[in-house]
Amino acid sequence: MRLKSYLTLLPVLALGACSSGDYRLFHPINAIATQEWHATIVDTVVMLLIILPVLLAIAIFGWRYRANANAAYDPDWSHNTVLELLVWGVPFVIVAGLGLYSVKTIYAIEPYKPGLLQKQASTDPQSVLNVDVINTDWQWVFIYPDQHIATIDELEVPKGSIVKMRLTSTSVSNDIYIPQLAPMIAVMPGMRTLDTFDAPALGEYTGFAADFSGAGFSWMQFATHIVSQDDFNTWVHKAASSPNQLSYAAFQKVAQPHVNVGAKVSYFSNPDPQLFNKVVAAAQAGVVYPVSSALTKSIGSNEK
Repeated sequence: MRLKSYLTLLPVLALGACSSGDYRLFHPINAIATQEWHATIVDTVVMLLIILPVLLAIAIFGWRYRANANAAYDPDWSHNTVLELLVWGVPFVIVAGLGLYSVKTIYAIEPYKPGLLQKQASTDPQSVLNVDVINTDWQWVFIYPDQHIATIDELEVPKGSIVKMRLTSTSVSNDIYIPQLAPMIAVMPGMRTLDTFDAPALGEYTGFAADFSGAGFSWMQFATHIVSQDDFNTWVHKAASSPNQLSYAAFQKVAQPHVNVGAKVSYFSNPDPQLFNKVVAAAQAGVVYPVSSALTKSIGSNEK
C-alpha cells in the first residue's frame, strides 16, 4: 500500500519541472511577442484536440476488439456516411481554420511591416528607432545610424519606441531572437533582413543567437534594455563620448572570431555611415573571417 501511495505522487513530481519562471517565451512583453505566444497556444490546443481523441480511440478499439472480447465481426461492412464525414470533414475544418488564423497572424507580426505596429509608426514617426545589426563570430554589433554610435552586445531602446532593425552577418548564418520582444529571424552573410518590434515597458530582456555557429555560440547573448527617453539620451551621450571609433578598418578587427565570455559591452563613437553596406558587399565578394584551430581547441586559454 505504501508503494501505491508513493506512486500517486509521481505526477506531482513531474510538475516540478513545469515552472514557467525561466521560460521567457511564456512572458511576452509587447504586441509582437504576445501575438506569437497566442499563436503557440492556439496551435497546441488544436493539435491536442486531434491527438487526444486519436489516442483515446486507439485505447478503446484495442480493448473492445481484443482477442477474447467476442466483439461483433462484420466482414461485409464497407461504408458509413457519418464516419466518412468525421474522417474527412473534421480535418478539413481544422486545417482551414488554422490556415486562416495563420495568415492573419503572419500579416500581424510580419517582420518587414507588422500590421500590429503600422498605425503607431504612421501616426508617430518620431517613435521609430533605426538599428543596424551585424552578426560576427561570436558577437552582436549594434549600430545606431541616427545617433552616430555603436555597441557590442548591448541593445538600448527608449520606452514607447518602434525598433526597426536591418540585419546581416560577416560570414556565418545565424538567427537573432529576443523571446519577450522580437520574433526569431535569420541573419545571413551577403544579405539584408529586417525585423521590427515595439518597446512598451521598462525592463531588461535577453537576446541571443538561435543557430549553432561554432565555438563561441554559447556566449552569443546580449542584454536588451528598455529605458526612459532621458536615460536613453544619457546612454547615447556616454557611447558618443567613447574614444573608440568604428571605421570599417576597426570593424575588421572586431569581426575577427572572438568568444565574448560574459557578453562584455563595448561602445564606439562615429561609426562609418556605410559600415552596414560595406559588410554586406564584403560578404558578397567572398570576404571571410576564419576561425583558428587554437581557438576552437581551447576557448578558456584564449580568454585569459
